[in-house]
Amino acid sequence: MFSLTGKSALITGAGSGIGTAIAETFAQAGARVFVTDRDAVSGKATAARIVAAGGRAEFLLLDISDEAQCAEVAHATGPIEVLVNNAGIGHVGTIATTTAADLDRLHAVNTRGTFNVTKAFIPAMLARRSGVIVNIASIAGLRGVRDRLAYTMTKHAIVGLTRALALDHAQDGIRINAICPGRVETPWVAERLKESADPEAAYEEMCATQPMGRMGRPEEIAAAALYLASDEAAFLTGATLTPDGGWSAG
Repeated sequence: MFSLTGKSALITGAGSGIGTAIAETFAQAGARVFVTDRDAVSGKATAARIVAAGGRAEFLLLDISDEAQCAEVAHATGPIEVLVNNAGIGHVGTIATTTAADLDRLHAVNTRGTFNVTKAFIPAMLARRSGVIVNIASIAGLRGVRDRLAYTMTKHAIVGLTRALALDHAQDGIRINAICPGRVETPWVAERLKESADPEAAYEEMCATQPMGRMGRPEEIAAAALYLASDEAAFLTGATLTPDGGWSAG
């Protein structure tokens, strides 16, 4: 089950965290993986680990906020079966502490970047009448999160994009779904904890947000992505999966 043998998949932001876990999981499931990231060092390291483990992977430099670069990468890879829009950035702040520049920066990457990559790859999917797109949003795409104003805005946009795309292409053989994780132990979260006056207390607070009492692991989000990318999810489009430890249930 959940095999991707014979399929090619491109994952953005695959140099660390959830993106790395998705790339490795897809490779283990038999996919040829295109690892993309704007950080060449971490991206190449991810691809190298996959190859060393017996998988197939290739690294391509990609800044998703650059529309021309997205088109170039789509040309370089040729048609793919699975696209995972994982790359994104975060921001901590309320409206009082968020500047217009902060908001523009998050929109350029999280919102416009996801749009750019999808627009570059979907024509080939339409031509073949086949394809899967998985957008990594956030629980912040479904509900408000304190002190994450700009981030919450952009993740709501990703959920909206997912639903609109799914309706537009429901009869074109293309499935588009989103994953809305709760807090996951990623390098970005680790850096935010270091910035806290009391990292241990901040860690406990992050874990307590989710009724299960812990943060998620990148491989748990990757498992959800594998399901959505697989043929077993053939009747699922326009959906939002919420691996969030029960956060959205409250």
